[in-house]
Amino acid sequence: MPGPRVVPVQGDEQLPDRVDVVVIGGGIIGASTALELAERGLKVALCEKGGIGHEQSSRNWGWVRISRRDPRELPLMAQALPLWAGLAERVGKDVGYTRAGILFTCADDKSYAEHERWKRYLEDYPVSARMVSGAELGSLLPEGNRLQLKGALYTPDDGRAEPQQVAPAIAEAARAKGAVILTECAVRGIEQAAGRVCGVITERGPIACSSVVLAGGAWSSLFCSPLSVHLPQLKVLNSVIRTTPLEGGPQSAIWANHFAVRKRQDGGYTVASGHENIADIVPDSFRHARQFWPAFKQEHASLSLRLGQRFFQEAVLPRRWALDEASPFEYRRVLDPVPSIRQSNRALENLIKAFPVFSGVRIAQRWGGMIDVTPDAVPVISAVDAVPGFFIATGFSGHGFGIGPAAGRLMANLVTGEPPIVDIKAFSLSRFSDGSTPKPISGF
Repeated sequence: MPGPRVVPVQGDEQLPDRVDVVVIGGGIIGASTALELAERGLKVALCEKGGIGHEQSSRNWGWVRISRRDPRELPLMAQALPLWAGLAERVGKDVGYTRAGILFTCADDKSYAEHERWKRYLEDYPVSARMVSGAELGSLLPEGNRLQLKGALYTPDDGRAEPQQVAPAIAEAARAKGAVILTECAVRGIEQAAGRVCGVITERGPIACSSVVLAGGAWSSLFCSPLSVHLPQLKVLNSVIRTTPLEGGPQSAIWANHFAVRKRQDGGYTVASGHENIADIVPDSFRHARQFWPAFKQEHASLSLRLGQRFFQEAVLPRRWALDEASPFEYRRVLDPVPSIRQSNRALENLIKAFPVFSGVRIAQRWGGMIDVTPDAVPVISAVDAVPGFFIATGFSGHGFGIGPAAGRLMANLVTGEPPIVDIKAFSLSRFSDGSTPKPISGF
């Protein structure tokens, strides 16, 4: 079955001759960047090769969380939470956002201590988080649950939103502020003059501009290849189930060892494995092997390696192409991978064991999503020094939905030369070429 139904956005017909900024990619990061820039009065064109929000921005779990994030992301996520609180009013549309809390459960003393240690990272932020157990934990879980827990990390300021609604709503708000929204309009490449960006070539013609923001998700590394810009990035498949509406399930989102679940606005639930993903072996696996090796050694237990058709599909992709001919982005408009039935079924079975109330629930849909990951599982939100006027916002490693509105604001800071809302060092592209060895912090 194809991916989730996304609120449709009709693209503009007229290609502008010139704008200030072209944003490539119509997911939540690209749409948020376009809105921020348009609100500042800049002329913006948002170019999407397929439909707005049709890839990972609509396929994620819908969690809006600061809890259990890599500490390097916390300052930016702290900026995102108030943006989410005002997002519906800002864009004039319902995005399904609610602060219902998130529970990261602890099965034993070891995991309880790990979560308790992590909680200290939040001490400098205006966010409430606490360890819960006993009767207090019981009050946050459905009656009759069979979880055997030491406790949980509970963050009531965390919440959820509806991924199929958010990127479209933000893109429409950007258009209302003057941005041009171009769907089924792949950008083939960047043009340069006098040593800096001067425009882009799209499949529908050229657009002159002084800045380009690449928010292309899993396609970003390939886009950078003709520019000789090194962006280490791989793709990981996560599989999701959407259930029919159910009474009596949990209100807070829950992460446990063998499942993750959150309530949907329609009364159903989004269910996935909390730790199982599939990593296909592809040519990029070898190109970036040295930089990803520390992450693989650390996270191998959560990855199922697979050699299959994707190796051959990606092996024939050109790394360079002429800008007056069709690019790889025009031959595959949407990444719509087949989900893992085995992994998603196992997650649902474990959910039913923990919460018998789900025993009669029906599966409404399954989908797969390609998560774009970096060697340290931290995004790139950065200027590209080698190509003045070119900026990248990608590699959010499964954490992009919640942090998206703040990532868009940070990128707008960089493009306009404003003081950044957070320190950008952790997000710099240069960390992959300056001799350092970026890697994930254990446990995130």
